Amino acid sequence: MLDPQSIVTVDEEAVAATLGAVGRSQDEDAPEDGRRSGPVMLHALRGFVDAGATGEIAATHLVDELESTRLATFDVDQLLDYRSKRALMTFDTDRWTAYEEPFLALDLVRDGEGAPFLLLHGAEPDLQWERVIAAVRGLVERFGVSLTVGFHGVPMGVPHTRPLTLTAHGTRDGLTEDYTSFFGTVKVPGSMAALLEYRLGEAGHDALGFVVHVPHYLAQSRYAPAAVVALQQVERATGLDLLTGRLAPAAADATLEVEKQVRESGEVRAVVQALEEQYDRFARTTGRPSLLAEAAPIPTADELAAEFERFLAQHDDEG
Repeated sequence: MLDPQSIVTVDEEAVAATLGAVGRSQDEDAPEDGRRSGPVMLHALRGFVDAGATGEIAATHLVDELESTRLATFDVDQLLDYRSKRALMTFDTDRWTAYEEPFLALDLVRDGEGAPFLLLHGAEPDLQWERVIAAVRGLVERFGVSLTVGFHGVPMGVPHTRPLTLTAHGTRDGLTEDYTSFFGTVKVPGSMAALLEYRLGEAGHDALGFVVHVPHYLAQSRYAPAAVVALQQVERATGLDLLTGRLAPAAADATLEVEKQVRESGEVRAVVQALEEQYDRFARTTGRPSLLAEAAPIPTADELAAEFERFLAQHDDEG
């Protein structure tokens, strides 16, 4: 493996100004059990499955609403396949006027009460995952990160009219004992976020992830209610004040827009009603009003979701 440290540039002045002594190497002071007492690190990378733009909305909210300082920047020119992830450029009349430069960075952010935490965000690398993860692990150990938490959304056969469910996963027993497991053993395509959690666990670091179950038919939309659920769970796990309430207007607008589309189409209403019946039937059999509280698999709704997706595709063609 190439030197992991050469893939990332750390702004030492920013580190000294924000983290002070915490920003110096923690290796000598590390406890025997590997547990640290430094800041939490959150991560949300763009490029993998993120139904409802859950992680993207949440990460953007953190950057926009809270005070942040850039601590480290990764050399994305070595990490991205530009032909598969083409960054947007703006053409105005007769010239190129803007380039949305991709990035992968670590910021120091202060929550609503001034408590510091770290945020790793930007583009998921196409290349050199192990090298990047080794570099991130180096930063985790340097800053004494106590807990690493990721979040994103996946499409599920559930209706938007019922409480959103989620899957939690962690690197050791005790991190997710208060959460329901909806899955058994499955093999899925990997992501750098998942591999980061796995490698941190191998190294003895606590890491946790939240996957919000977004209705299939909203997977391609920006669905702020899912981001609210993700951030609420992060707050619950970390004690941070992420000003999640400020996303309430966006969540309300998204819900109203979905309800409008449902009212305008009988076919869509039928699909949503079928999903509601399925959800409620399962909830009744478990005696739980919310599926978040019961450890059992949610019935799939692949046929209904496919029908809904066909309708949306036809609707787009007509527009």
